[in-house]
Amino acid sequence: MSRLLRAMVLLMVLASCGGGDFSAPRNLDNACAILSERPKYGRAFAATQRKWGVPVAVQMATIYQESKFIGNARTPFRYSLGVIPMGRQSSAYGYSQALDGTWDEYRTETGRRSARRDRIDDATDFMGWYMTKSRERNGISLSDARNQYLAYHEGHTGFSRRSYTVKSWLMRVADEVGQRAVIYDAQLATCPRRLR
Repeated sequence: MSRLLRAMVLLMVLASCGGGDFSAPRNLDNACAILSERPKYGRAFAATQRKWGVPVAVQMATIYQESKFIGNARTPFRYSLGVIPMGRQSSAYGYSQALDGTWDEYRTETGRRSARRDRIDDATDFMGWYMTKSRERNGISLSDARNQYLAYHEGHTGFSRRSYTVKSWLMRVADEVGQRAVIYDAQLATCPRRLR
């Protein structure tokens, strides 16, 4: 076997062992286009809505804001003196940008020990679990994307202390999440039945 052929076979084997396609769908502004391009997203969103009661549009708007639908999204690095890497801004990872500690709490409490943040069905289930806790602890409706996002970002205690009120940038972002959820909800109503 020639060297070139061996190299190509090795490259194909290595490529097949990769972690998967974590790229974002092409049109993030159209809920129907997202679900058409990634049918497994629709199945994950629907399962979470059935199990936890969180509307699909709220899930989608939150994932859009957190990771832009990039499965292996991470926070940027922090730098000292502008050049020395000091680690990432936080441990947030995956579609839902769940922090290590919160993710571990979710896996322990739900018994989903093998759940991974870079799998859409696990990420949406996590969001359903977390948002249900936000409703229980802070009285936030599951369909209130804006306040669910504030609790998601600030944590349950931070939300109850209204820590977000001194963060004008966060208030603006939460408003955008709420608006996107309304847009996604209207679009979802027009999607072909097979996508809903």
